[in-house]
Amino acid sequence: MTRPAPARSSQEYDDTVSGGVGTSPLRPDGTLKVRGEFAYSSDLWHEDMLWGATLRSPHPHARVRRLDVSRALARPGVHAALTHEDVPGENSYGLKYQDTPALAADRVRYQGEPVAILAADHPEIARQALKEIVVEYEVLEPVTDPERAAHDETLPKLHPAGNLVRYQRILRGDPDAVADVVVSGTYEIGMQDQAFLGPESGLAVPAEDGGVDLYLATQWLHVDQRQTARALGLPPEKVRLTLSGVGGAFGGREDLSMQIHSCMLALRTGRPVKMVYNREESFFGHVHRHPARMYYEHGATKDGDLVFVRARLYFDGGAYASKTPVVVGNGTTLGVGPYDVPNARIEGWGVYTNNPTCGAMRGLGAVQPTYGYESQMDKLAAALGMDPAELRIRNAMSEGSTNVTGQLVDFPAPVAELIQRVRDMPLPPERGAGADIRDLPGGASNVTHGEGVVRGVGYGVTIKNISYAEGLDDYSTARVRLQVVGGEPVAMVHTAAAEVGQGLVTLQQQIARTELGVPRVTVHPADTSVGDAGSSSASRQTYVTGGAVRNASRAVADAVYALAERKLGRSAAGMSLTAGKVVAADGEVVVSLVDLLGKEVLEETREFHHRKTYPLDPENGQGDAHVQYGFSAHRAVVDVDVELGLVKVVQLDCAQDVGKAMNPQAVLGQIQGGSAQGLGLAVMEEIQVVDGKVRNPSFTDYLIPTVLDMPPMRVDILERPDPHAPYGVRGVGEPPTISTTPAVANAIRAATGLELPRVPIRPEHLTGTLES
Repeated sequence: MTRPAPARSSQEYDDTVSGGVGTSPLRPDGTLKVRGEFAYSSDLWHEDMLWGATLRSPHPHARVRRLDVSRALARPGVHAALTHEDVPGENSYGLKYQDTPALAADRVRYQGEPVAILAADHPEIARQALKEIVVEYEVLEPVTDPERAAHDETLPKLHPAGNLVRYQRILRGDPDAVADVVVSGTYEIGMQDQAFLGPESGLAVPAEDGGVDLYLATQWLHVDQRQTARALGLPPEKVRLTLSGVGGAFGGREDLSMQIHSCMLALRTGRPVKMVYNREESFFGHVHRHPARMYYEHGATKDGDLVFVRARLYFDGGAYASKTPVVVGNGTTLGVGPYDVPNARIEGWGVYTNNPTCGAMRGLGAVQPTYGYESQMDKLAAALGMDPAELRIRNAMSEGSTNVTGQLVDFPAPVAELIQRVRDMPLPPERGAGADIRDLPGGASNVTHGEGVVRGVGYGVTIKNISYAEGLDDYSTARVRLQVVGGEPVAMVHTAAAEVGQGLVTLQQQIARTELGVPRVTVHPADTSVGDAGSSSASRQTYVTGGAVRNASRAVADAVYALAERKLGRSAAGMSLTAGKVVAADGEVVVSLVDLLGKEVLEETREFHHRKTYPLDPENGQGDAHVQYGFSAHRAVVDVDVELGLVKVVQLDCAQDVGKAMNPQAVLGQIQGGSAQGLGLAVMEEIQVVDGKVRNPSFTDYLIPTVLDMPPMRVDILERPDPHAPYGVRGVGEPPTISTTPAVANAIRAATGLELPRVPIRPEHLTGTLES
C-alpha cells in the first residue's frame, strides 16, 4: 500500500546533519578518557576468574636442558602450569613466517622469550609460583650484529634456513652512474619502543562449545584469531575475539603477546583467565622498531640535479621475523625518498639476531632510510653550496613522476609545495641577551644563561606508502544497519577495525551520517563476528575501513530508495537522504525515514578493496608495489648547549598533504602526536641493548617526550584529493613521525657542525665525551 508524501516545508528542506565528513565532532570516548573513566582491557573482570602469568628467559640465547613445573603446580592456589608440551595445536605463529614458538621448546632466542605459563587465584600467588619453575639453560653466545648476521657464515644459525629473513635489491637506470659531486655517509638508528600506555592485557573465557571467547587490546582481531586458533588446535569460529579498550598501539600490538597463553590457561582450567603485563614485562612482551645501519652514497650534477643514489640497508629483526620482510620491502622501495632519481641501486637485508624481536611501528620501514637520505641531502647541499630546502625542491617528486621501482605516481604528489610551505613559515625570534632561562636548553634547571648555546634550522621530508603492498589483497568489511529506535532513525555500524586511539569510531560515525543523513549513529563493538578489517596500521583504516563503511552505507541508502519506490510508488532515481528524510531529485521531501521504515530493519554488508598492487621483481625490484603515498615536510629550529650536550627544540613546523581532512581536529592531533614520536627518536628514545640484553625496560630509564619537550607547532594541512581513494583521502598517521627525526637531527647538525651519524643524539655525541 502506498501513502502520499508528506507536505514539504522550508524547515525540512534546509535541515542538515551535523557531524559528517569534513567536520570535527566530539569523540564518543574522549570525555571518558580525559576523566579517567574509560574502561581499558586491563579493567576487565570476571567473578570466577584466575590470573595468568608468564615465565620468561633471562638469556638472549640458550638451550633449554630441563624444564620442570611440578613444584609450581603443587603450590596452593595454582590451577595450571603449562609448557610447550601443553600447546594443543601448532607451537608456532607469526605475521609473515610461522617461526615464533608460543612457548619455547629446546632453545630460547631472546631475553624475555616465554618459557612457561601458569594460572592462580591471585596475581601475587602467580608471581611467587613462577619462581618455583625449574629451568636449566645452557647459555650460548648471542648473535647481536645485524651486518655480521647477514654475511658472516661462521656465526650460529638462529633458524634452520640461516640468519637472513629477507634480501631485496632495487635497480633503476644505470646503478653505476657517475656524477660531478658525490657524498657518502654511514648512519645508524637505535631501537625505539612504541611506548603505549595501556599494557598488554586480556580476559579469556572458556565457552560451552569447547571454544573460547577472548576480550583484549589488539590492532587486528582476525589475524590474532587465526594464529591463536592454530596454536589451540581449534577451528577459527571457536576462537571469538572482541576488542576491549586499547591504550595505544603504534604497531606494538600487531604481534601476539598473551592471546594464546590466556586461552590455553582458560581451556585447561575451565575458568576465565585474565593476564595483564606490568610495565617491565611489557617491554619484553612486544616487538620494537628495527634498529638499522645504513650506507648511503648520493651523486648530483653541479647544478644540484640528483644523478644517482646507492645504498645498503641493514635492518635488525631480532629473534623472530615478525614484520621484518615488510620493513625490508618498504625500506628499499622508499629508500631514495620523495625525489626524482634516474639511477639507483638500493639493497636491503633483514636479519635474525638474538636482540629483542622487532616488528611493526609507526612509519614501518620508512623511518630508517628517511633519516639516512635526508642526512645525505643536507650533506649534498653543503657540498654544492646550495640551500638545503632549494636542493630538495629542485629534485622533488611530483604527479607523473616514476619512482625508483618504476611505478607511475598517478595522483597528486605536492612535495615541492610542502617544502616551500614550511620554509616560508615565520621563524621564531632570535634569543636576546636576557633570554628567560626556562626557554634555554636545560630549562628551569638553570644550567645556562645562554653561553655555549647555538641555534640551527633543519628540514626533513618523507614519502610513506599507505596500506598494504606488494600484492597483498588489502581490504576491510563493514556491516551497516538502519532502523527506527525510540522514534528516530538510527544507523549502526559494525566492523572489526580496531580503535587504538586514532579516532576511527568517530570517523565511522561521520561517514554513516554523511551517507545516510541521520544524526544518530552507533558503532558496534569490534569483534570477529563480522568480516576482516585488517590491522589498524599502515595509515590504512580511514582509507580501507572508511571505504567499506561508505560502501555499506550506500547499499543501505539504495535499499531505502527501493523501499520508498515500493511503498510510495515514487521513482527511486535521484533520491537522496538528508536530515532523516528521503528527498527527491528536485528537492522535494518524499517521506521521513521514521514513516518509511516503520519496523523495517535494513542491513547491508560490504567490503572495500583498494587498487591492486604487485610483488617486486626478485632480480631488479621493479614493480607497482604500492597503492598510495603520504608526504610530509618538517622544519625544526633547535637551540643546542654544546658545553652540556643539551638540546631544546624551539619550533617544529609541518606541512602535510592529507587528500581530504575527514576530521580536521583528528588530523591535527595525528600530526602533533606523530611529530612528538619523531622528536623522541631524534634526541631521547632508545631501548639500550647490550649483548642482547635490555638495560632500560621502564619509563624511568626509557625516556619519551612530555608536553614540556614539545615546542610550538605550525601545521599546514593540504587537501589534494587522490582520485583513486574514497573521498580522496590520503593516510595521515605515519608521515609526521618519519620526517620529524631528520628535521631535528639536521637542525642540530646545522647548529653544531658535527657529523652526528646516529639517532637518538645523546649529550655525549654533542660534547665529544662519548669515549669517556
